[in-house]
This record gives sequence, C-alpha cells and structure tokens, in this order.
Amino acid sequence: RSQATCPRRGCPRRRSRHVPKGCRVKTVFSLGSNMGDPFAHLRDAVRLIAETPGIHDVVVSPVYVTAPIGGVEQDDFLNLIVVATSDLPPSVLLERAHVIEAAHGRDHTIPNGPRTLDVDLIRVGDETVTTDELTLPHPRAHKRAFVLVPWRDADPEAELPGYGRIADLVASF
Repeated sequence: RSQATCPRRGCPRRRSRHVPKGCRVKTVFSLGSNMGDPFAHLRDAVRLIAETPGIHDVVVSPVYVTAPIGGVEQDDFLNLIVVATSDLPPSVLLERAHVIEAAHGRDHTIPNGPRTLDVDLIRVGDETVTTDELTLPHPRAHKRAFVLVPWRDADPEAELPGYGRIADLVASF
C-alpha cells in the first residue's frame, strides 16, 4: 500500500481510508434537531461525540436556527458544527454518528422530514470516500449555509476539499 504523510503530525498514513492511531486529522460533524427538545438533543450529542475515545480537541460552533429544506412542512431546526481531531477511520466515525442518532430516537422514514437528531459526517482530514453508506467530503456541504456558517464560526481558517475556504463559500451566499 502506498504511504502518505499525516498533515498534522508527520506520521505515516495509508491511503486506504484508515487513519492510524496517533495520527489525528481534522474531523467535522454537522448536527441538527427540530423535534422534542432540540437544544437538549444537540447538547447531549456534543457530549457523546466529545466522550468518544479517539476524538480530541473538540470545538463547538454557536447554535443557529435554520429553516428546513426539502419541502416537508416542519418546525425550524437548531444546527451546530463540531470540529475535532480524530485518529478514528471514517467508518467508525459514521457508526458513532448513527449510534448517537439512535440513542435520540432518530427516525429515517421521512426523507428530509423532522428529526430528533441528525448527525452528519462532513469531513475527515483530506479523506475522499464514496460508498453506499458514506461520501466524504459530504457531497452537499458546500451548498448548505446551515453547515458552512457555523463551521466558519468554529474554525475560521477551515477548507472544504475540492471547494476551498469555508469563509469564501459563506461569502458567496
């Protein structure tokens, strides 16, 4: 397998969508909720992400109130971004996001419908992944103000691979 250098620490990193333990890369989650007690769902999800072994240096954006997308009549969302470093592979981070959603009663039956909690994995270092379960970077992040604006607040120098600086993307809205 080919080797690359971890951009944060200079440690070896395989190009096989695996981040070796100790090689931390910037990881971005987008969280949203519009059912039950949305603020409580977000607060608990942030806690669960921060308590995950292998996730470090957690920074949380302010909470934003945003209109829903997708045409389904529903309440506004509360959204935030969690930026952290992690040595976990994308598949494990996605599994963790699903476990956190399930713990909050997430129902996937109505596409773009109301939800107790939505936890999306937006970016894991410079990893590019395309599977049935996961696409990284998130394929619609560059179009979503509810992702980009809080991300800019949490990490003003952030970039979205393939799209450029988050601040520039926000300015284009």
